[in-house]
Amino acid sequence: MQPYLSVVICVYNEEGNIFPMIDQVERALIGYDFEIVYVNDGSSDRTLAELKAVHNDRLVVVDLQTNYGQSLALAAGIDVARGQYIITMDGDLQNDPADIPMMVRLAEEGDYDLVAGIRANRQDGALLRKLPSRIANWIIRQTSGVHLKDYGCALKVFRSDLAKNLGLYGELHRFIPVLARLEGARMTQTDVQHHPRRIGQSKYGLGRTLKVVSDLILMLFMKKYLRKPMHLFGNWGLISLMVGLLINGYLLILKLMGNDIWGRPLLILGTILVLAGIQLITFGIMTELQMRTYYESQDKKPYKIRRIYKSALV
Repeated sequence: MQPYLSVVICVYNEEGNIFPMIDQVERALIGYDFEIVYVNDGSSDRTLAELKAVHNDRLVVVDLQTNYGQSLALAAGIDVARGQYIITMDGDLQNDPADIPMMVRLAEEGDYDLVAGIRANRQDGALLRKLPSRIANWIIRQTSGVHLKDYGCALKVFRSDLAKNLGLYGELHRFIPVLARLEGARMTQTDVQHHPRRIGQSKYGLGRTLKVVSDLILMLFMKKYLRKPMHLFGNWGLISLMVGLLINGYLLILKLMGNDIWGRPLLILGTILVLAGIQLITFGIMTELQMRTYYESQDKKPYKIRRIYKSALV
């Protein structure tokens, strides 16, 4: 029995691409029971009018109040989706829906929570699209420890429970594989088709590389220290405090020996290190308490059970 699928497509000013995309999805998913969830992210052109003009029982249109950005639009679509598997893709006709059945089969046969696409023969401009993407991919791979080839490919297949627990805020859609790893997801990647954009213009360029770096700082904290923030702030606080105390102890000995230590840069450094150490340790304790409140107030667990297997009774 084929799983029920939800195809989530986020669009911003994509008039002219709506009807062809829906037609492609319909033809690609013959034999599947599915829905198409379109999220209109505050488009200012005729995108919403074209979506309203579509008469299709499978279509669900989520019209956002204003332009919130890709991450929140994606989160809205995933919240509405009802499928066992949720497929995300761009609405500019560059992703090919014909790859979806292959990716769903891979997810089922390999028992994967996430199957990510790799744009093997990418049809984009070298300077404004490929270069920023390669820089961002390299930075994320080297710092996050999650080694996927193409973080920017929107075509992904998720198990529903994983997609609905990703916690997409800000512009964290670029880090979906990292977020998935935080949830303990089993993931793989596969080559998919990629087509040149024929209608409209890309909304992305070189400027997104800096955003990737700033978001990456948050992701690294979430990946390594979300459940144990004291290990970050406490360790650095203790180091700072101990070095500061050693410096001040040395200066105290000099003072007792009759030396003038007032105004020495070393005294200022020692005092700053002691204060910084106390502040970091205090901040670590406060963050640790907030983390515990985060889990306990919502009855969440700091772990996730993926599945429970039971042996068949003989």
